[in-house]
Amino acid sequence: MARIAGVNIPTGKRVPIALTYITGIGPSKAKEIIEAVGVDGTRRVNELSDAEVLSIREYIDANLTVEGDLRRERQMNVKRLMDLGCYRGLRHRRNLPVRGQRTHTNARTRKGPAKAIAGKKK
Repeated sequence: MARIAGVNIPTGKRVPIALTYITGIGPSKAKEIIEAVGVDGTRRVNELSDAEVLSIREYIDANLTVEGDLRRERQMNVKRLMDLGCYRGLRHRRNLPVRGQRTHTNARTRKGPAKAIAGKKK
């Protein structure tokens, strides 16, 4: 099992698909990585040599922010907004939708399960 950026990537899958299991790498970045390293995209992870896995790992470490560092960076960005007290920060703090969606109905994913309000009948 190949381990890249602290993630065990699946061995039976093609290389570009397996790389998307790493947080911060999507399909286009995965394609860019295999082209830069010179690995054939049709090969499976278990067919790669140790040198090829090492070259992929080194390319990712040198050029991309992935996994824990990326999560930490995102978390710090949200914390900065909350500390500033800007509108987006207040929405994050109250656990409400941040990007202008309606909340009268919907927004259940962000707000959680509906809470019953006593005495509210129409």
